[in-house]
Amino acid sequence: MDKTLIIFDMDGTLVDSSHIIANAINHVRGKLDLPPMPRDAIIGQVNNHQLNPAQYFYEAERFEPIHEAWFSEYYSAHHDHQLQLYDGIRELLTALKAQGKYLAVATNAYRSSTYETLRHLGIEPLFDAVMTAEDVPSPKPAPDMLLRILERLNIPKEEALFIGDGPRDEAAAEAAGIDYIMVDWGFTDHDRNTQAIRSVAQLAQVLGVDTERNR
Repeated sequence: MDKTLIIFDMDGTLVDSSHIIANAINHVRGKLDLPPMPRDAIIGQVNNHQLNPAQYFYEAERFEPIHEAWFSEYYSAHHDHQLQLYDGIRELLTALKAQGKYLAVATNAYRSSTYETLRHLGIEPLFDAVMTAEDVPSPKPAPDMLLRILERLNIPKEEALFIGDGPRDEAAAEAAGIDYIMVDWGFTDHDRNTQAIRSVAQLAQVLGVDTERNR
């Protein structure tokens, strides 16, 4: 698939952040005097665009600045041992850049934790644009951040591809008119989706890149 711009979701697509997200949410719940939630109950709903996440996770009408502060407090203290790239992602990104592709991130994560993650894992320099939920009026499943990336890099939507792991990502791509690939190693189970990509190696084949030379 020959595209000029490849846009990636972050959590569940590039980064295995399931442990730190679950733990950070439970840290916030503790501050709110709420009992901890099971990890699976958290991660299984992270990509569910049909619920109000503030209500589900924090029993609040909307996310408040203090929620972000508490979340970031835990995230900053523990990212060094609770975050890792999925196997083969670094090589895939390096190979795409070697082909001259533009790369971008579109994530519903907080801006501070996004940059903290990308810098800690050493992949921030590979991206030409990074867009978070705080950078647009409406996060995914709205198309705002994808359209903002296209505008910033001056690339037509026909030349862009979005890669993600959940229904929010797919809905955003459809609304933006951008081609989409669903991956099945993240936070959402896609066993019944025969079109989902099952491994980073398979994704590399679809994108037409050789990751072996970058290992």
